[in-house]
Amino acid sequence: MSSADVAVRVFRELENEDFRVLQAIETAMSEHEFVPKEQIARFTKLDLARDTDFRINRLSRLGLIYRMRGAYTGYTLNYAGYDCLAINGLVKANVLEAFGKPLGVGKEADVYDALNTSSERIAVKFHRLGRISFRQTIRKRSYTGQRSASWLYQSRLAAEREYQALQLLFPHRIAVPEPIDQNRHVVAMGMIEGAELGEYKEISKPEKILGEILRNARKAYLKAGIIHADLSEYNIILKPNGHILIIDWPQYVTKEHPNAEELLTRDVQNILKYFKRKHKLNANLKETTEYVTGTRRTVTLQARPA
Repeated sequence: MSSADVAVRVFRELENEDFRVLQAIETAMSEHEFVPKEQIARFTKLDLARDTDFRINRLSRLGLIYRMRGAYTGYTLNYAGYDCLAINGLVKANVLEAFGKPLGVGKEADVYDALNTSSERIAVKFHRLGRISFRQTIRKRSYTGQRSASWLYQSRLAAEREYQALQLLFPHRIAVPEPIDQNRHVVAMGMIEGAELGEYKEISKPEKILGEILRNARKAYLKAGIIHADLSEYNIILKPNGHILIIDWPQYVTKEHPNAEELLTRDVQNILKYFKRKHKLNANLKETTEYVTGTRRTVTLQARPA
């Protein structure tokens, strides 16, 4: 069971005092790796011997916090506890009403089907940067800045970055999910239907799909001024209607970034390699990159004999 599964399961059981304790721990974690219960009591104004102990034991039993015993007894949030705080924020903002089934569980995120307060389907994405190695996180997510930042904080930065990217892209009718709201490490967005392009053994009209990917990368560059910077067949969704959706934007860079040319070329190369390997389509890397950056008006795609 993932931490989001735990959070979704226990969220309705939580009371206001539980959220006060979770928020107290979250706030104090900027100064303490493990927060003393005396500080939790001061922040929440709950009685130390009775109410604070009761709430801490309850949250620990529900799997939302970790306990450490040493020179003193202290507490820290785990992902499930952080999930509950983010869910509560989205519920209070009238964004989220109910959860459905998981849409996908990956190395860096869990995505759930959900309903908003108008009973419309949306997607809710929980960022999870701690699932990959620290070195890989720093390499792929340079925006995290401080190397000592906690996984929770790094995941929050990833969510903020992704939400920011969607806000830049969506108004230009680029094929990305609609940004709805963001709280801590969680992004609420338009519904994601379909599967990753890399999961399909065969697709109809691969030339059409490649063309749509390149047109959207071009619009992202020319109209929104940004580059995905980690584009591959694993973050392109092929929807049931045959169109695409480009997801996973927290590592985006602007076209003014010092490595923009290198990152854009890598994005294009990743996509062209996939379509050459899987669907026998050839395109010149230099010409295709020039098309995406707007210095060439068209690009030629050639089918290779099977």
